[in-house]
Amino acid sequence: MIKALQELWGARELIYNLVIRDLKVRYRSSLLGIVWSWLNPLLMMLVFSFVFNVMQNAAIPNYHILVLSAVLPWNYFSGAVMGGIQSIVGNGHLIKKVYFPREVLPIATVLSNLVNYLISLPVLFILAIISGAHLNSWVLLLPVPILIQTIFSLGIVLVLCTLEVFYRDTHMLMDVGILAWFFLTPIFYPMSQFPDQAHLLGFAFNPRRLLFWFNPMASIINTYQDLIYRGTPTALDFLARTAVTSLLVLICGYWFFLRFRGRFGEEV
Repeated sequence: MIKALQELWGARELIYNLVIRDLKVRYRSSLLGIVWSWLNPLLMMLVFSFVFNVMQNAAIPNYHILVLSAVLPWNYFSGAVMGGIQSIVGNGHLIKKVYFPREVLPIATVLSNLVNYLISLPVLFILAIISGAHLNSWVLLLPVPILIQTIFSLGIVLVLCTLEVFYRDTHMLMDVGILAWFFLTPIFYPMSQFPDQAHLLGFAFNPRRLLFWFNPMASIINTYQDLIYRGTPTALDFLARTAVTSLLVLICGYWFFLRFRGRFGEEV
């Protein structure tokens, strides 16, 4: 793995060029271009705000900021995962012709989605300030959940893009999986709505704690909402566990990727 990391470091300029290529391709045929980085989450925010705040008569102040602070990082995650799954198969012509560290392809996909996310953040900050949300110095900690999410996303992508090489229905399964994951993550509802105790088949459990433990994105999204919407961190212990989990996912994902990357040229 050390040798692979050295090769990867040597290919950093290639990663940069691939990220630029992905960003250009994303907006090349679009009339509004990069404006969609701001317009897409704004439209999603309006839909969720109407459905869950107006129709249900919910009394959550600045609900649109709560939603947008979660939708933006979720779009980053889902875009990185669904794009990353196809990163090896979709570049089969390059893999067969030129030697380079294959992992630069999924890495570039994740990073291009990260750049797209960062571009959209100013809109969130402007709306939060206009709406009177609790923006304060805690927002300076945003790089922490962003880094943790990037590490976690890359680990997931390395596993899934490897599986896609050998099982081409992986991306179709993830179409359903990412939708289920979306609804199991506190995006359009606050974690405070979860009860501290519930019962299932005679067993008592804490739904909120269970969601934090088994869904790393729940902890990450909740941290975004804490720093941007609530103006205070409330679950740093779970975020610390998520950071460790994300690092383990990345290490295991990279090991899994390296184990099979020698066969990519035969399969794509």
